[in-house]
Amino acid sequence: MDRLIVAMGLVATALLGGLSVHAQTSGDSIPPNLAVPSGQTLLLEALAQGVQIYVCRPATDNPSVFAWTLQGPEAELLNRRGERIGSHFAGPTWAGNDGSQVVGEARESVNSSDPQAIPWLLLQARANQGTGIFSTVTYIQRLDTAGGRAPAAGCDQAHADQEQRVDYTATYAFYYPSAPVGP
Repeated sequence: MDRLIVAMGLVATALLGGLSVHAQTSGDSIPPNLAVPSGQTLLLEALAQGVQIYVCRPATDNPSVFAWTLQGPEAELLNRRGERIGSHFAGPTWAGNDGSQVVGEARESVNSSDPQAIPWLLLQARANQGTGIFSTVTYIQRLDTAGGRAPAAGCDQAHADQEQRVDYTATYAFYYPSAPVGP
């Protein structure tokens, strides 16, 4: 089993264009509450380039107040050579070109040091599909975000149901369970 997990990691790296596999991509350190639990191994990192999609909606507790509501992301996942290896969309879901998918659920959040950037996140997988690169992912970190924040203005009753697409980039780090240490 240990050899299978190591082999999967090597195949993933080869298929994804020698993708960098380090846990920190910027000068900012990863906040402690975004660290993955022990027993996890970094599988890959991917750059996401795309948009965060917002819709102008009335607040649930006060229908006369309107705010930009996140519908979800729409982004391409790229390896370090700029080659498309998958996509990221609402769910939140990450899908590989190999047909595998992981759906995550946010566990922790930290505001970016850039006030125009969406927060950094720690997400836990709640569903996996397929047999490819994302089939064994258990945790995802969203790091090094740029852009993507909801617009500061322009959402009122006259603009109800209008959509705004805000450019963003982020690094996503994907983890899988480490092989158990045996005798």
